[in-house]
Amino acid sequence: MNSPDRPAAPTTDVTTWSLEQTSPADLEPAKAPDGDVTVVRAGVPSPEFSRFLYTAVGGDVRWTDRLGLTYAQWQGIVDRPGAETWVAYVDGTPAGYIELDPQDDGVVEIMYFGLLPAFRGRRIGGHLLGVGAARAWDLAERWPGRQPTRRVWVHTCSLDGPHALANYERRGFRLFDTKVAPEPEVAAPGPWPGAFPV
Repeated sequence: MNSPDRPAAPTTDVTTWSLEQTSPADLEPAKAPDGDVTVVRAGVPSPEFSRFLYTAVGGDVRWTDRLGLTYAQWQGIVDRPGAETWVAYVDGTPAGYIELDPQDDGVVEIMYFGLLPAFRGRRIGGHLLGVGAARAWDLAERWPGRQPTRRVWVHTCSLDGPHALANYERRGFRLFDTKVAPEPEVAAPGPWPGAFPV
């Protein structure tokens, strides 16, 4: 409850879209971008690298839900059975990533996906999303005993950039839910405190 002499924290309405694919045939791969772009699985679970990707990609679009996690909590995230992180590199430099989270009953969630600001608008995102979604459909091949994937889903929101929703739709994801809710306004933290001017 707010005190009478303290104003309520400012909020902004945020639209969240949930999208899904229910068959590998839904996936529409993107044309590979120009230049030396590779997409590689991060084969050694690393809290440091995972946190770097999270803050570098999400810092200017208000990804804050994992910022307060301890090292042990980050370790738990990267050690989840079947979880995978795929990283796009441009000339050897990390440009973005996609994090896959296998769930029950053959469901895979794309937990996080995006590019560092310097690499946006270069057709890398569509390619990375296509590679990541294809991998989500094939997870059972790498993890023995896992039920074959029957659904891949993701959510994005109006804070994620002007092309995020369209990129998912171009890759064959279909909208199944839309919600609008107020969220506290927070300064974009950047990859480190003070990285972005207020």
